[in-house]
Amino acid sequence: MSILIKNPRLACRMNSDWKDGGDLLESFSGGHIYIEDNQIISAGSEPFTGHADTTIDASRMVVLPGLVNTHHHFFQTLTRNVLAAQDSELFDWLITHYEIWRGISSEAFYISAKTALAELLKSGCTTSSDHLYLFPREAETILIDREIEAARELGIRFQPTRGSMSMSQKNGGLPPDDVTQTEQEILEDTLRLIKTYHDPSPGAMTRIALAPCSPFSVTRELMKQTAKIGKDNGVQIHTHLAETKDEENFCLEKFGQRPFDYMESLGWIDSHAWFAHSIYLNEGEICRGAKSGIGVAHCPSSNMRLGSGIAHIKEMLKAGIKVGIGVDGSASNDSSNMLMELRQAMLLSRLREPESRLTAGDVLWMGTVGGAKALGRDDIGRILPGKCADLIMISMDRLEYAGAQHDPAAALVFNVAMEPVDYSIVNGKIIVEKGIIQGFDEASHIARHQTLSDQLVAKAQKILPDKKLTR
Repeated sequence: MSILIKNPRLACRMNSDWKDGGDLLESFSGGHIYIEDNQIISAGSEPFTGHADTTIDASRMVVLPGLVNTHHHFFQTLTRNVLAAQDSELFDWLITHYEIWRGISSEAFYISAKTALAELLKSGCTTSSDHLYLFPREAETILIDREIEAARELGIRFQPTRGSMSMSQKNGGLPPDDVTQTEQEILEDTLRLIKTYHDPSPGAMTRIALAPCSPFSVTRELMKQTAKIGKDNGVQIHTHLAETKDEENFCLEKFGQRPFDYMESLGWIDSHAWFAHSIYLNEGEICRGAKSGIGVAHCPSSNMRLGSGIAHIKEMLKAGIKVGIGVDGSASNDSSNMLMELRQAMLLSRLREPESRLTAGDVLWMGTVGGAKALGRDDIGRILPGKCADLIMISMDRLEYAGAQHDPAAALVFNVAMEPVDYSIVNGKIIVEKGIIQGFDEASHIARHQTLSDQLVAKAQKILPDKKLTR
């Protein structure tokens, strides 16, 4: 199948490297983008004279590489906006939610993944990671498979991470016993998933990564073993790092080290690792992380929602860390909107000193190229011949953009669009067309998702009679 995107209002190729004050977008107007099968064949300001099976007139549209979401917890779409946790910080927030999440079924994991992925697709995301670290005893252990099933049905590029928690409340961790697993269970399923699903080839639709949850929910030995398995099998590794002061205090008290030093001692400060949040990295740790080639998933909405702090993103970019954007879990963001997350990243940085503030170009780069680099990929994130045909198109003929078209690409960041992207192409296939996900019965899906959510919270309310979970 071939697709011609004709005469774009603005198309952003994206620069391969972040440069402070440089042209990160490498944009052109007019001309074409031509796709055959799953690859971009040509793109530029010159006209296209050949034939295509499908032609899209983009004369009023901005065309971007598909956005890359570097951190999420899909299952949390079941517990958005839970009353008792609306004003909590991370540790209290986790303790409340663990009691709810212990009741999630296999079906609910599948439905919640589809909800998160659909919301991501409609907001411009074409590649997403997910961090599934929760494996309730009541559910099947084969849960990553249900997420992969959902992603394949929708047609999004997917990099799930096999998360884990082995340190429960009875041995010094935060989670209850029945959402944790033994280390043998974790390692056996990790190897099964790599063997069954991981595709290292260019253009892969599914890649597996490994992701122990955090320093306060897994053992030292499991962290070490995970890093080794990752290196031995050529897969990325991921975890939360330096998200809160509570985490820093926990690591100092339990391990006698700051979180970054602790992870370094376990073999985790490495080029095939990317970390969520990294708010409390100091200047020296940022430099050491950059030298080692780490990536970071910046999750501004979650950091604000939980009052965690403001990450030093500009310093990370200047040092050379591969910084991408993550919406984070939908119980600490309450949304999976990628375009909104780019805007939040820019606005949150404006609370810092002028030299540390992010531009619209910075966050667009982070949402595309930066995210691709963090996930260890060089085949997505740019509009260039030979790259994967993952693109999004957004019409400027929207009320929100009226009067904002002096800089069309920046308008996508500064101005909040209330409607989905017009087109989303993933792997050379049109997945979102005129704002609608093809082949997806959204209304019936929403109804089923809400039923499962209501049942889950009602069940938890009996366990937590002293906490009001809903009105």
